[in-house]
Amino acid sequence: MGLFDRFRKTEKRNFENPNAPVSASDFMQVMGWGDLGSSSGVTVTTDTALGVPAIWAAVNFISGTIAGLPLNVYRKTDAGRDKVSNGLSGLLHDAVNEGMSSFEWRKFSFEQVLTGGRSVSYIERSSTGEIKNIWALDPSKVRVEMLMDGRKQYRVGSRIYTANDVIDIPFMLKNDMVNHRGPIATNRDAIGMAIAASRYGSKAFQSGGIPPAVLQGPFQSGAAANRASEDIANATAKLAKEGRPIMALPLGHELKTIGLSPENMQLIELQRFSIEQIARIYSLPPVFLQDLTHGTFSNTEQQDLHFVKHCVKRWVEQFEQEINMKFFGRGSDFYVEFNVDGLLRGDLKTRMEAHATSIQNAIRTPNEVRDIENMPPMANGDDLLIQGATVPLGSQPQNVLSSGQQDGDTNV
Repeated sequence: MGLFDRFRKTEKRNFENPNAPVSASDFMQVMGWGDLGSSSGVTVTTDTALGVPAIWAAVNFISGTIAGLPLNVYRKTDAGRDKVSNGLSGLLHDAVNEGMSSFEWRKFSFEQVLTGGRSVSYIERSSTGEIKNIWALDPSKVRVEMLMDGRKQYRVGSRIYTANDVIDIPFMLKNDMVNHRGPIATNRDAIGMAIAASRYGSKAFQSGGIPPAVLQGPFQSGAAANRASEDIANATAKLAKEGRPIMALPLGHELKTIGLSPENMQLIELQRFSIEQIARIYSLPPVFLQDLTHGTFSNTEQQDLHFVKHCVKRWVEQFEQEINMKFFGRGSDFYVEFNVDGLLRGDLKTRMEAHATSIQNAIRTPNEVRDIENMPPMANGDDLLIQGATVPLGSQPQNVLSSGQQDGDTNV
């Protein structure tokens, strides 16, 4: 029984034996400890998958974008909300512990989510329940256990953490609400195809672009055929190294191609298709993977909106709700929220027109707009303004002729 067979056996759970590893179907394989073979014959792990430029770009782009968003703490008030500028605000905005900034923690967390499929962080509290630090954990060393009452607990070695003390961000949960599905493990065939195409292209260039071939000739023995094959291979490598395109063969010998050239295999088209497949995995517009095939100057802003609405939004909301539940509990007046306004900023003309509309319709004050544009406040800029010509219905100036008055008459 191999490693995986033993692992699969321990993964079968019931109510009497509810333990389940966080990484049951992903990390044991994706972290390189097991074989995630794809249909292309390529073993797919986190390291090999990140060797695909599109995967590398997607993971870094999404995780870096979310890590760079402002994350603030707010308190609900009768008038709306107030921003909290101390305590947890500094923890989430600046540094989550003594050795890791908030940016590093968030980027690391989403790198784990977008590769293995899950990130787990421990919330350290004081004896009074005050949150002191947040510590990122290695998901491959964490085991999640479902208790009889439906609550979860997380085991790291001999230490157990309750669900209230763990920030758990899965990519996609399975039906048991314990295990998860990771993007790399689940889509290993598509990723394996991209890896195989890249490797084939590298080998083609290594051999000077010459595909595999078979040598035919009047060989007297198998040893003679092997020597001739070695001579041809050495000659081919020498020609590729020296850049010479012509090779001479002895009379009566013939070299026939048995493999397809990169051009005949449509290797470029295959690699572009792989980029589109990877973009689908992460709900990411291909233009953000540096595939500008369908990108134009006119649709760039729409691509930004697509990225925020259909990619970043789900991760931001999942992250916010997990922190709100673990930090403040249900029904609290405090909550955290990302500010995605910076991602939705259009070009200068579009932004100025939107700002003018918001000021003229008493939606934002001039100073609020100046703060969005990183400009200092101005005097008397905290009042809501409205156009003088815009008045409530019924209070507009009247110009109605009185009874008996003729056109052209003038009232004195």
